[in-house]
Amino acid sequence: MANVPDNLKYSKTHEWVSIEGEIATIGITDHAQEEMGDIVYLSLPDIGRTLAFDEQFGEVESVKAVSELFSPLTGEVIETNTAIGNTTEIVNEDPYGNGWLMKIKLSNPSEMTDLLDAASYTQFAEEGGH
Repeated sequence: MANVPDNLKYSKTHEWVSIEGEIATIGITDHAQEEMGDIVYLSLPDIGRTLAFDEQFGEVESVKAVSELFSPLTGEVIETNTAIGNTTEIVNEDPYGNGWLMKIKLSNPSEMTDLLDAASYTQFAEEGGH
């Protein structure tokens, strides 16, 4: 099974979330990048865009498929990871570290309760959750 850090929260659309105060850092899970294979292109939202819970915010393209990315929380995009634009392999190599996608300022922190913990996400992914 893929790496699923205990200190993060997870969505059923295979995004991970790390919270520091009112800022959420978001990326795709190790499971997602394993399933996709080599990532060749990422489309990320503009700074200042407000995303609703479960709203599509971009796309990730791999050698196998194109997948939509969905925001696991509501908030305003305050930063995107520009370092991965030309080196998308970072998302495959380090999805929970240097491969993060964006940071948002939370509008509704109570939505965190709808996310999965590591054990629940592991079970969801092992059962073939999509």
